[in-house]
Amino acid sequence: MRILIDGDGSPVKEDIFQISEAFGIEAILVTTMDHYSPREFPENVQVVYVDKAPDAVDFKLVQLIKKGDILVTQDYGLASIALPKGARVLHQLGYEFTVQNIDAFLANRYLGQVARRQGKRTKGPKPFTKLDHDNFGQKLITMLQDKQLNENVS
Repeated sequence: MRILIDGDGSPVKEDIFQISEAFGIEAILVTTMDHYSPREFPENVQVVYVDKAPDAVDFKLVQLIKKGDILVTQDYGLASIALPKGARVLHQLGYEFTVQNIDAFLANRYLGQVARRQGKRTKGPKPFTKLDHDNFGQKLITMLQDKQLNENVS
């Protein structure tokens, strides 16, 4: 099991780095060269840089993801591709995408696109808060604990 991060614009990267390190799990941050950083990352964190081409990060994540991995993304389309591959998908706000709820998310995204094409305005995301960080972190920890418990039972 690994944690893959849709890194461009993710406000929870540092949270994931800390939690994955505490659990001894590999984290893979995929981001564009625009977000290159010379900083030192924890040993368990691998950074994969891709070109700035449209959807390059998504394509790389689809290529890397394996059954049992956890993907962290806010991209509904990417989530819909990762789920059939056997990954668990977590939104940065702490809710999980599932095969039961992904169609509703995709339908809402489509309706928003239609409204914007008609000149209507849709709301953007609210500023990310400490409570959002806490909710995300708790959900990720719970997912990792559940995964470890299931692996120990098997």
